[in-house]
Amino acid sequence: MFRIRQSYREDVDQVLAVAEHLDTVNLPADRGHIERILDTSQKSFEAVLEPKEREFLFVLEDLTTRQIIGTSIIYAQHGTRRAPHIFFRVEQDERYSMTLDKHFAHQTLRIGYNYNGPTEIGGLILLPQYRKSTEALGKSLSYVRFLFMRMHREWFRDKVLSELLPPLEPDGASRLWDALGRKFTGLTYQEADLLSKDNKEFIHALFPDDPIHTELLPDDVRAMIGQVGPDTKGVEVMLRRIGFDYAGQIDPFDGGPHFVAMTDQISLIKNATRVRLRTVTEADGERPWAMIAVEGKEKPKFRAIGARVIPLEDGVVGVTAEAKTRLGVADETQVWLTYG
Repeated sequence: MFRIRQSYREDVDQVLAVAEHLDTVNLPADRGHIERILDTSQKSFEAVLEPKEREFLFVLEDLTTRQIIGTSIIYAQHGTRRAPHIFFRVEQDERYSMTLDKHFAHQTLRIGYNYNGPTEIGGLILLPQYRKSTEALGKSLSYVRFLFMRMHREWFRDKVLSELLPPLEPDGASRLWDALGRKFTGLTYQEADLLSKDNKEFIHALFPDDPIHTELLPDDVRAMIGQVGPDTKGVEVMLRRIGFDYAGQIDPFDGGPHFVAMTDQISLIKNATRVRLRTVTEADGERPWAMIAVEGKEKPKFRAIGARVIPLEDGVVGVTAEAKTRLGVADETQVWLTYG
């Protein structure tokens, strides 16, 4: 039995254990960082922080073992005056010589800054032993963020960004950073990635403002610009299916592509609705799958599950008693639902 819920400060040990499996900039395997992330998340769910400062960390629980086995995050606004959203625009510089009758279209990278940025999704981690589960756990961790955005639409921006991981080296290094960023900063990829979490000034100060011609980079580095890593292909497919597209931008550290969508055009948000739940005996695999969420006064206040449902009548869907137990609700409870 599995359930997604909001995170709390006391989750630090279990969230740190999950972070150690991937050690990303969004969820670094560092206790101090995890404590700050959880503190910010709890204040965000409590609506204590200003909307643009809110960061929501969701955790996936195995209710049988009472262990946290996965995470996902929403950043209400990625890109402010204090911490701009930084990216490379992937552009074309066309040149033609009448003398030689030769035409070239050169790919270039130009640094860009956004001080009034979009909402961003990230931090999606699921422990390896649960990735083959038939419970659609990875999909649930991803989709819950969009349902939560619909439930609190006024907290989020009109555009949503997802930065996908590119192909990386076995040790987690980035060939693009080694060929480009390291030459401008003197920092390793891991050093620069971690520093940028709290301080992006060094990028603005040290990176050139002029376009960089990618012909000057090694062929293997050029080939990976804007490419999605093998472990992230499924995420790309999912994003495209619900309304995201490649933005013609990449991460300045690793070259991973940026995907964007207008918030209200994302299918999971556009089609989300309020319904009442009613118990049915069985909802087998032939029935539609949905993301269901509820907020209440009892802790945890935000709870969500993925489950098979049976549409019964207008505004009413049937779920099993087991699904209601996981969600912690009674018959006829009003919830938010979106089909996936």
